[in-house]
Amino acid sequence: MAKPIKEDPKDKVGTTGHSWDGIEELNNPLPRWWVWVFYLCILYALGYAIAYPAWPLIHGATPGLLHASTRLDVEKDIKAFDEMNAPIKAKLVAADLTAIEGDASLKAYALDAGKSIFATNCAPCHGAGAAGVQGKGYPNLLDNDWLYGGAIDAIHTTVTHGVRNTVDPEARNVGIYMPAWSDKATGALADVATAKLTDEQVGQAVNYVLKISGQTADEAKATAGTQIFTDNCAACHNPDGKGNRDMGSPNLTDAIWLYGGDEATLTQTIKFGRGGVMPSWGYAPEGSKPRLTEDEIRAVAVYVHSLGGGE
Repeated sequence: MAKPIKEDPKDKVGTTGHSWDGIEELNNPLPRWWVWVFYLCILYALGYAIAYPAWPLIHGATPGLLHASTRLDVEKDIKAFDEMNAPIKAKLVAADLTAIEGDASLKAYALDAGKSIFATNCAPCHGAGAAGVQGKGYPNLLDNDWLYGGAIDAIHTTVTHGVRNTVDPEARNVGIYMPAWSDKATGALADVATAKLTDEQVGQAVNYVLKISGQTADEAKATAGTQIFTDNCAACHNPDGKGNRDMGSPNLTDAIWLYGGDEATLTQTIKFGRGGVMPSWGYAPEGSKPRLTEDEIRAVAVYVHSLGGGE
């Protein structure tokens, strides 16, 4: 008995005309359910484009019939939370800075808000853990060596006005810098120096600082550097080298250094000076808004003070 001839599928449905190495593509129709889902997706996309903002224009986008806006939704949520927190914010602004930590509810709010504010605005320079970046001029906020004092009112003042910025007239140390003492230095920091030191004199001053900070130093150079320090450095760092908070002059007798206290870094500092800047977070020129509001500044001051540094 002869075998039945197997029906060729292409004789029944036809082909698309595409062929690869003798393999032809059949022209099978899509499943009916898939086609309907595809049409429904098209209708949904058209409906969405009509109802919601969708098509970009030269300025903005089509608003849609519903005028929906996630940005406006967020603004409404922020406004709602601001209204909810308004009483405690007003209480925070009105409270004496030194009394905030004695009020449990006020302190809890300030710590939570301050932590968020610090992470957003302060961490890029001082680090997520507030330990700063030694060698880059970003202070460690966890120790007790504060250039302008670590009491909460001093922290509040520093955050509000900043340091050496050109915006806030009440910024700390406006126009006061660590001069560039080298006789080879040029520029604004060199112009601040009252004298010019040779490389030999710089080396002597460096060794004197190494000695008073408890590090290994060349005794002969350190002895010669005593007078250089007295004549040129004591006015800011005090005769004992322990600094002056009124001027933001660091203590040179401990092991805490903003830029580093090794011989090479000290040489660089004395030769070419330092002039770190901190922005003002509370000052705003007329017609503009400050970076932080008073309640935010107080909250971050409380948070920083709670980290263990300061006084």
